[in-house]
Amino acid sequence: MAGFAPAALAGSTFASCFNAAGFRSVSNPSEGSGVRISSRSPVAVFQPLQQQPGRAPNQISARLPSLRSSFLAKPVVARGSEFNPLLQSLGLKNVQAVNVRKNVGSTVCMASASDAAGDEAPEVAMERTEEAQGFLAKNPALVTGFFFFAWYFLNVIFNIMNKKIYNYFPYPYFVSAIHLAVGVAYCVISWMLGYPKRAPIDKELFMMLIPVSICHALGHVMTNVSFAAVAVSFTHTIKALEPFFSAAASQFVLGQSISLPLWLSLTPIVLGVSMASMTELSFNWKGFISAMTANVAFTYRNIYSKKAMTGMDSTNLYAYISIISLALCIPPAIIIEGPALMNGGFASGIAKVGMPKFLSDLFWVGMFYHLYNQLANNTLERVAPLTHAVGNVLKRVFVIGFSIVVFGNKISTQTGIGTAIAIGGVALYSFIKARQEEAKIAKKAA
Repeated sequence: MAGFAPAALAGSTFASCFNAAGFRSVSNPSEGSGVRISSRSPVAVFQPLQQQPGRAPNQISARLPSLRSSFLAKPVVARGSEFNPLLQSLGLKNVQAVNVRKNVGSTVCMASASDAAGDEAPEVAMERTEEAQGFLAKNPALVTGFFFFAWYFLNVIFNIMNKKIYNYFPYPYFVSAIHLAVGVAYCVISWMLGYPKRAPIDKELFMMLIPVSICHALGHVMTNVSFAAVAVSFTHTIKALEPFFSAAASQFVLGQSISLPLWLSLTPIVLGVSMASMTELSFNWKGFISAMTANVAFTYRNIYSKKAMTGMDSTNLYAYISIISLALCIPPAIIIEGPALMNGGFASGIAKVGMPKFLSDLFWVGMFYHLYNQLANNTLERVAPLTHAVGNVLKRVFVIGFSIVVFGNKISTQTGIGTAIAIGGVALYSFIKARQEEAKIAKKAA
């Protein structure tokens, strides 16, 4: 075993070196002593390492600091390309392969080194962790399913808790700002902990995100105004009209041609919403108009988002949008609801449920709002447009159904039929739209 000591020393040093550089250490207990580099599966295995004749262990150790410094000073791509020669310079021969995987503009190189005689507890723990990660990598459907489940669950909980708050504290402008404030606090703490690492933002990107954030803030506030005024199920029924506004904006604002099948699929949406609105027991114009305004705002948010396409990941991008949106929501909350809040609004809400529950409800509704929106963006990155469109329709069905059960909202037969027709129209529109998008992507790839 003494013959493996230099190789183990070199391997351990390089493993720590790569971990410091942002690489992930991988080990497989079923393999012999050696080094392997793999992105997902053990595709590259090094033969047992032998000490190079004529080179003493102290000579290898003496070279490690300088090699480490020079290695870390190079660009990430250069590290991957020069990893093989670096290993060979330490006497680590029989290198079979080095896998370098490029993902979202960065090169990820995964390395490991193990001592043939070593069965230490930290290494065993690392091996178990990597086995779990390997299981998830081999079963992406489970991960995607979890994303959908968490997205639906958090969205339903948010809508129910949000409406319960408005039943004893009807101040949607203030509550909307709280939603964003809790989310921003969550993002800042996550950045401080490094999960995820904060992506830098320059002036150009900041200016592009301002119109996106304005529309996001307006849509968010108007949705909450509607939630406070009418039943949650009715608000979501009205918001089913969003595809209609999106198609109209694409045709008449952006000048994009909308196909006839897509226009025809909007007919049941308009018809269903009209039927539901005429006999909705909780109907009032404030709730209806605010929900329609939210549809227009979110439509233009999507338009500006396409113009502000960036390579930044969705987590960081949504964090910056939340920060800007919060700054935009605070002034209206102070101007419109500030006097009423100071003249008994806070006192009335706290008196009904108590200070602990009042603060707890505001915190958790804000957390659920941020997390469900973040998961919606993360899910969109993992699935095809059609899958996400279908998931979005089913989410609305879940929210409407659960809100009716939880709050015991009475709906007329016509309202129920109209809601079902509207949701069916959204499903048809989403299916046709996603198919057209996939066809465009396939055409460009060809």
